[in-house]
Amino acid sequence: QVQLVESGGGLVQPGGSLRLSCAASGDIFGIGSMAWNRQAPGKQRELVAAITKSGSTNYADSVKGRFTISRDNAKNTVWLQMNNLEPEDTAVYSCSAHNVLLLGAEGVYDYWGQGTQVTVSS
Repeated sequence: QVQLVESGGGLVQPGGSLRLSCAASGDIFGIGSMAWNRQAPGKQRELVAAITKSGSTNYADSVKGRFTISRDNAKNTVWLQMNNLEPEDTAVYSCSAHNVLLLGAEGVYDYWGQGTQVTVSS
């Protein structure tokens, strides 16, 4: 199977920065797109940023100009650089991998990580 493990969360003051990492491991032949999502208390999970295998990106309006998503296809790793953080960015951030091709298996699959807490507070 496939596991996604996030790291880099923590407590940061407003205006600060954090860099999240997510590494996918397992019997992976290839990954289509990778994404970062977040869920704040009492709210639905929302897409923060996504990146295709070719490097095309899209962002939620609320993070445009502040967050940057990047990936290393060879390492099956995705990062989220978060700058100028605001209290409203406080949430559990999770990564996801979509259209994953597995070695020796047919079809494509989606996988989600457990998440890492990001808290923006003074």
